This record gives sequence, structure tokens and C-alpha cells, in this order.
Amino acid sequence: MPYVHDIDPIVLSLGPLAIHWYGVMYLCGLGAAWWIGRSRVRAGRFGISEQQFSDLIFEAMLGVILGGRIGYMLVYGRAELAADPLSLVRVWEGGMSFHGGLVGVMVALAWWSRRHQRHAFDTIDFIAPLVPLGLGFGRIGNWIGGELWGRHTDAPWGVIFPKAIEHLGLSIDEIKAQAAQGLLNHEMRHPSQLYQAALEGVVLGGIMLWFTRRERPRYAASGVFALVYGLGRFVVEFAREPDAHMGYIAFGWMTTGQALSLPLVALGGFLLFLAYRPRSA
Repeated sequence: MPYVHDIDPIVLSLGPLAIHWYGVMYLCGLGAAWWIGRSRVRAGRFGISEQQFSDLIFEAMLGVILGGRIGYMLVYGRAELAADPLSLVRVWEGGMSFHGGLVGVMVALAWWSRRHQRHAFDTIDFIAPLVPLGLGFGRIGNWIGGELWGRHTDAPWGVIFPKAIEHLGLSIDEIKAQAAQGLLNHEMRHPSQLYQAALEGVVLGGIMLWFTRRERPRYAASGVFALVYGLGRFVVEFAREPDAHMGYIAFGWMTTGQALSLPLVALGGFLLFLAYRPRSA
């Protein structure tokens, strides 16, 4: 019997106030970044005070949230935004773009660097290893919310996502009953959110922590992050369902996520070239 996704997205309700798992995952990501970064600051990495680091993390997180939400709505949710402009601020409902978040955080880090008279890429290199765990937690939030599901599969770990079959008009109990009879096996999908959580949170996080265990040339940490994330995202998109209103944008197989990841791969390679290019004596 395939697993039917049925997770309450709300952790706790207190009257009109509802605490969503999606928000909790963002807090976990922020906490992980703060803990790793503070440990490195206390070890003398980057040469800033703990107060300066706290300000840096706050501004970076603000850039992630604003950039991620605006990027998602402009690329994937234009129709929803046009119909309901207030949907832009309902972050707790899910819908964040990594690429938009990346632009947002880079702007925030560049602004912080300018105010503190630091080279922007020294700041970005310092922050890069702190990001993957947050990405991983964010993907777990996607999984709990039952959004951004994968393509159809007959793999034994395939999942039936009720939101993906809303057009059938079935209640959750009816879905479970039909799934138990094998009537919905054709609706099983890859749990691509978990694939991405493992790739972005564990694999990328492990690589970044290993690579930055000692000082590296300027641009190197940022280059590794962009290259590994871009390649990983390009590959995992083959298991992820493209947005219905966008579909495949090129060659009959390329998704928007893949198209947006290719520049990251190129950027990563360029930054590594800058970091390790031969220098004249």
C-alpha cells in the first residue's frame, strides 16, 4: 500500500493564532545557521564581534525571506499574485524560491559589507557554509506542507499527495481507502522534497563544512556552494514535477528550476577560477 501524505501543517493553534510547521522549519534553519556561525566567530573566523554577527544573520535572513517570496511569486505565482496581491505576504502558506532568496541574501550581505567596510565576497564566503541546513529544513517544510511534489513513479517509496489529486474530488478518507485497494497506484509520486532535503541539507552542508574547515581563498567557498547546489538542483529536477502552469520550458524536458540553475553552475565555476587563478609574482 502506498503512503498517503496526511500531515497537519499546523503545529499548534491558540485561538486565532496558528503556528505552522513551515515557519518552525525556518526558525530551525535560522537557529542552525546562528549556532554554526557563532562557533566560527568565537574561533576567530572572519574577525567580527558576536553582535555584528547577530546583525549579519538577521539581515541575511530578512533578505532570504523577502527575496525568496518575491522571487517565487514573480516566477511561479504571477496568476495568484494578480488575483490576490496579499498572497505575497502569506509566507506561512509555503512558496519560496531558492534563486530569489539567493538574490535577496546577496543584496543583504553586500549592504552589510558596505556598512562595515568589508569585501562583499568575504562576507558571502563566510555565510555560505551556514546556508545548507536552512535549505534542508525548508525542504522538510515543503514535505510537511505536501507541496512541490515529484513526478509520477512506480517505486515502492512513492507517495500519494492529496493536493496533487484535488481534481478527483476525494476526501482524505476516500483517498486512503482507494489507496489501500491499489486503485491510486498510478498517482504515486517521488517525494522529491525529501530528495532535496537530503541533497541540499546533508550533502551540500557536509561538503561546505568540510571545505571551509580551514581558510580558503576569496570566492572559493561561494564558488563551491553555487557549483554543487546548481548541479544538484539540475539533477533532482528530473524527479520533481514542474509547475502545471509552466510545464517544460525547453527541449521537452527542461524545467524552470533547471534553467535557473545553469547560471549558478557557471557562476560557481567562474568564482572558483577567480579563487585559484595563477597570480603573477
